[in-house]
Amino acid sequence: MARYVVLVDWTEQGVRGVKDTVDRVEAASGQMEAMGLRYVEQYWTLGSHDSVAVIEAPDDETLAAGLLAIAGAGNVRTTTLRAFTADEMRNVIGKLP
Repeated sequence: MARYVVLVDWTEQGVRGVKDTVDRVEAASGQMEAMGLRYVEQYWTLGSHDSVAVIEAPDDETLAAGLLAIAGAGNVRTTTLRAFTADEMRNVIGKLP
């Protein structure tokens, strides 16, 4: 499965409900697993983003659907980065002319 780094930013609604953030992530994890996604890690962070998640998905479309479902609750906005393992990057490099 492909791996993605998801940068998460709370909306105003998300900040108002910050005491529930761990419970929201646990609920989102279950919802996403039902869609074929897997949370690998979740970190709450200081700095430019409120949290960072590492999620595995079978494809971009499934990940997009999962993140849209989560964002629909109104607590977060996300930015997604496709992450490559060393072996995957070797395959990418192997395709260079």
